Amino acid sequence: MTREERSPAGSIIYRHKQSDRPFTLAKSDDEAIELITQHVEKHIGPVEAVFHEMVSDLIHLDVLYVAPTKERNFITLITCGMSSLPMTVPKGAEAFRYAELMICLPADWEMSEESLKKEDHYWPIGNLKMLARLPHEYNTWFYTDHTIPNGDPAEPYASNTKLSGMMVTIPSTVESPEEFFTLKLHEHKDVHFFSITPLYKEEMNYKLKHGADAMLAKLEQAGVSQIVDPNRKNTCKKRFGLF
Repeated sequence: MTREERSPAGSIIYRHKQSDRPFTLAKSDDEAIELITQHVEKHIGPVEAVFHEMVSDLIHLDVLYVAPTKERNFITLITCGMSSLPMTVPKGAEAFRYAELMICLPADWEMSEESLKKEDHYWPIGNLKMLARLPHEYNTWFYTDHTIPNGDPAEPYASNTKLSGMMVTIPSTVESPEEFFTLKLHEHKDVHFFSITPLYKEEMNYKLKHGADAMLAKLEQAGVSQIVDPNRKNTCKKRFGLF
């Protein structure tokens, strides 16, 4: 039996190798798309646009766009299709086999077709889509407090930021997080909605060493929200050789 690799804080570390599986054409589930869209509109706001996929591998993955409002002055993007397949969860976590992901961007984030051709604008969306596929490509799962580095070793996502990893968290940018978190598609399928929050390399290392609660406390103390800020303060920047 292979021994589990664990962080100093005790969490399991998963390492994924490039898959050599063949392309698998996916089909969309129109009923599920409609129910997920209704759920988003009930708890977040009107879906004003959808980033559609024309040809999909494994899962048909769309991204729902909720525009900023006076009350919620930021962009919200939510995947729709990640939950079409179950994730490979450990024993005891069967209730969390189905998930969707969301990310929040500043209201003035460039979202035009031309601007999204540039990595400086596209990287949050690209990561949202990449992470939605990752559990299905590598037979793994996501749950709150999981962190995913941008490569090994982790590298910044783009030239306009030094953020280099994502942390899966419970959504905090909706009015009723508990009600939004779970959507019952049918009797045997609950879909859970998680946020992804960008971290710096030092913050991911701190989380591995001290645990997720300690990392979340640092973010909260520094006033870091789930709205992406490419140049926000690094809460774990080394000073005098210490975190």
